Amino acid sequence: MESNRESARRSRLRKQKRVEELLNEAATLKEESARMAAQAAVVEEKLVDLESENAVLGAQVMELKERLQSMNSVLRLVEEFSGISVDIPEMPDPLLRPWQLPCPSHPIMATAEITHY
Repeated sequence: MESNRESARRSRLRKQKRVEELLNEAATLKEESARMAAQAAVVEEKLVDLESENAVLGAQVMELKERLQSMNSVLRLVEEFSGISVDIPEMPDPLLRPWQLPCPSHPIMATAEITHY
């Protein structure tokens, strides 16, 4: 009978220890989740900023294209009425040629510290 009580006591202690471990793990996971949510908010904010900047740059590109077309039209008129040959470069259509980086590509080495803020 004594053995059963001791066994039951040890079982309760093991269960209590396991519950405490699970509670600690849950607290750790909640902290990690909060930290990751904060990082996600920072990344999302940066994304919104970049999208806004991209929209501004896209609008500037369109304005500059229109100005270039206008200037080319003026140059064509000058060429037509003055008889002076003017070298007017053709505006390439970016959709017809593959996207190219302005500089040679180099491998980017990722590190674990990049994601830590």
